[in-house]
Amino acid sequence: MLRLYLRLYLALLASLIAFGCAAAMIWHFAGGPMEQAGLSLGRLVQNVLPAAQAPPAEQQEALRRLAAGLAGDVTLLAKNGSVIAAVGEPLPAPNPWRHRTVIFEHWQGDPVTAIYLADGRVLIASVPIGFGNIRQVFHWVLVALVVAIGVAAFPIVRRLTRGLERLQSGVELLGAGDLRSRVAVEGRDEIARLAESFNRAASRIEQLVGAHRTLLANASHELRTPLTRIRLALDLIKTSVDAKARAGLEQDIAELDGLVDEILLASRLDAVSALEFVDDIDLLALAAEECARYDDVQLEGVPIRICGDPRLLRRLLRNLLENAKRHGMAPTQVRIGADSDAAVVSVWDAGPGPAPAEFEQVFVPFYRRPGSRNATGVGLGLSLVRQIARRHGGDAHCVALNEQHTAFIVKLARKPGNREAAA
Repeated sequence: MLRLYLRLYLALLASLIAFGCAAAMIWHFAGGPMEQAGLSLGRLVQNVLPAAQAPPAEQQEALRRLAAGLAGDVTLLAKNGSVIAAVGEPLPAPNPWRHRTVIFEHWQGDPVTAIYLADGRVLIASVPIGFGNIRQVFHWVLVALVVAIGVAAFPIVRRLTRGLERLQSGVELLGAGDLRSRVAVEGRDEIARLAESFNRAASRIEQLVGAHRTLLANASHELRTPLTRIRLALDLIKTSVDAKARAGLEQDIAELDGLVDEILLASRLDAVSALEFVDDIDLLALAAEECARYDDVQLEGVPIRICGDPRLLRRLLRNLLENAKRHGMAPTQVRIGADSDAAVVSVWDAGPGPAPAEFEQVFVPFYRRPGSRNATGVGLGLSLVRQIARRHGGDAHCVALNEQHTAFIVKLARKPGNREAAA
């Protein structure tokens, strides 16, 4: 796709060329008054001079009278280029390829004027005695104007669109998560006002998101205190609480504690744009450690080493296994493989999985599948899986294995990377 400044510049050039061609065609078909004057001047000169068959002395005398008072050399040539008569130094014949009208040429560095007569003779003078080849001059002037305007217009068009390009870069950075992105404001035109509006909007968005992150982090930390008190109180009343009720309370506390952990992690991922810790990791070994924590999990694959944050990658695998345990059916299958320059983690179970319409919705925070047989879960697990994958230069998707089963596919770059994209 052509850049905006190129399209504007090409449109300007096309308009100039069309104008130049139209003007040249009009001049060509209509003829110019200057050229008509040159032809008329040639006819007048021929009427004053004697006939071409007149004796040279008579033509010399007529030429002397015609050139009287001219401060220059004048020569009358025959049709074959020989000199018939001359006043002053004889001048050479002009180039034969010229049109037979009044033309300008140069001889020994000085301009000369040639008038072609209807009977074939040529009158040459070292001083201007008529109009030049106006049609040719007009065409060259048109070409020169088109080139000059085209060259001068390029920096103007480029300056107009450079502000739009800076604004586009700022919008892309803001959309990629760089809330500190701002655009330089230059000039006082509409583009400058648009850049100012963008900067104000970006500042407001940064303030709102910052306040949201601070509130979320503080609220999550504050939840730790009542959770600790509840857990302590539950330990103190072991004997006075029914075992089933106690188990339910412990499960609720564990889920709430997990929710706080997930919210804190999500808040930290939003606040930090790069990986905090990068290490060389054997992904198959890391997956084996996490799979050992669960029953009915089958792991297969090949050893693949990647660079990443081991804590985040461990959380990614754990969230995938927890999702399969809560919402799927045993056994859970985990496969570690490779795809070009990326490591691939595939997780699926014996359950039907989400419908194709939900393949993207399951990565939305706190999304719960309609009609799920198990309503437990904090609703952030898969969202964090995608965030962690993108922090490692990859992505996470839900795909259909066949008509009955689906799988979660996570790709991770083998080298450290950070690709922020809109979820």
